[in-house]
Amino acid sequence: MHMGGWMKAGAIALAVACGVMPMSPTFVERWYSTRVYPPLQAVLTPLSNLVPFALFDFLTIGAAVFALVVLARSIRRARLERRWSILFGTILTLGAAAAVVYLVFLACWGFNYRRVSMSQRLVLNQQTPTSEAAVSLGLQAIEQMNALYEPAHAATILPPWLDPQLRDAFGRAQGFLSDAKPAVPGRLKSTIYGPYFRWTSVDGMVNPFALEVIANPDLLSVERPFVAAHEWAHLAGYADESEANFVGWLTCVRASPAAQYSGWLYLYWQLNSEVAATDRARFTAELASGPRRDIDAIVERVRRGEWPLLRRSSWVMYDQYLKANRVDAGVRSYGLVVTLILRARFEDGWKPVRRF
Repeated sequence: MHMGGWMKAGAIALAVACGVMPMSPTFVERWYSTRVYPPLQAVLTPLSNLVPFALFDFLTIGAAVFALVVLARSIRRARLERRWSILFGTILTLGAAAAVVYLVFLACWGFNYRRVSMSQRLVLNQQTPTSEAAVSLGLQAIEQMNALYEPAHAATILPPWLDPQLRDAFGRAQGFLSDAKPAVPGRLKSTIYGPYFRWTSVDGMVNPFALEVIANPDLLSVERPFVAAHEWAHLAGYADESEANFVGWLTCVRASPAAQYSGWLYLYWQLNSEVAATDRARFTAELASGPRRDIDAIVERVRRGEWPLLRRSSWVMYDQYLKANRVDAGVRSYGLVVTLILRARFEDGWKPVRRF
């Protein structure tokens, strides 16, 4: 194997090692998530905010076209010269390229999956939350939604990344959880993958290479503040979905009435899927007509666009992706935010108490 071959093999070996080797969460928190990542995010997200379209589209399409062209040329050359070692060399090259992409992913954002967890970061009550506590929190969410409905809908809705109250609340929420420099919010961008988001009921994502936010184009105005805050939490380095939900909710409840409404609406939606049928009926009975119309509109949005088979297969793949990145709960981590909220110790104003 010549020098280039050894370098390609080395890149693959390094990527595999970084993927499987154990890393101390304290080490990752101290050196990567607190020192390396925040300055990087402070550069990449403002730059990506200057571009109105999703850089993710160009990166993914460009990578796919490059791989297909290289592979097609290699197959053609191998057939003409009857040397199938050429194809092996091309596969090694593509494997090395994929390894480099994975290493860039880890450096730009992926190591955040290995930072100190929220359960270690916060002071938590030791007892397991009861079903009664979940119902009580759900009723509180409904009370807030009923009270906030009119002021939330009467206000002028700004794009989330231009909303000064939401941006300020995001900074304060981060300060409750870490001493790292607060992350820069990202604008919600459209994407050519919008139909896929619609078909699979995906609300949004963060491009881990350009640290930009991509959103489902069909989101309703009442959904956008929480979705933005959730994705901003990913930009802040909270890769786990339950932790991003927690930070997103903490952000919304201290922002404008529209954002507060969006945050409590999200929490109601999450709780409603986890309580017993009798409690769901009670929740429905307690809802005022306004919030009920919003919930019906969200249900209609999701049902109108989704392809059930594609949605299930997509979430299975995402579950495997999360588990591969050491999120043991996989997609179930979305719902763990309820347990986190119920167990966390709060001061007045939903300010969580930190361990360190």
